[in-house]
This record gives sequence, C-alpha cells and structure tokens, in this order.
Amino acid sequence: MDQAVREWAGRAVRQRPEVLRIGYFGSYARGDWGVGSDLDMVVVVERSGQPFVRRGVEWDATDLPVPVDLLVYTRAEWGRMEREGRLARAPWRETVWVYVR
Repeated sequence: MDQAVREWAGRAVRQRPEVLRIGYFGSYARGDWGVGSDLDMVVVVERSGQPFVRRGVEWDATDLPVPVDLLVYTRAEWGRMEREGRLARAPWRETVWVYVR
C-alpha cells in the first residue's frame, strides 16, 4: 500500500502546487489492516476556499487499491492543531508521511 500511496502522492503534487504534505495513518500505518479496511489519508495544503467537510471530494483517489477516507487541512488548521498539542496524539503521531515540502 505504501508504494501505491507514494505514486498517488507524486501525481497529486504535480497537479496541485498548493500541497505541503501527504500521509496516511490508521490501520495501514500501524500494519494491522484487514479485510474491509479503508485507507486513512491526510493532505495539508497551503489554503483552500472550501469548508473542511467539502475538501476531500475535490481529490480523486479512485486509482488507489482500497477505499480512501481523505482529510484535507490547510496550513493554518494544521498549525493550530500542532499548537494545541493534538498532533502528538493518535491518530496523528502514527502518520506515515509520503510527501513533505
């Protein structure tokens, strides 16, 4: 799965210069995935004009081999979570970053 995510991230970064980070977390990052597991992914972008709940639908992840739950945060939102200490807790501390600008 890691290779598939890295290839997807490479394509996404070429198409979207606003991307700052791409990673995955959850069962695939921990290595305890099973039948029916989805892939939990996070993308951090410079900024977005869309509300948080709508951002993930703008990304096509259908070429990944399993269903994807994609969370897209802005730099400001990610920074706020970091300042609040939320990134030091699960699920974020287990994130496998495949792209970092």
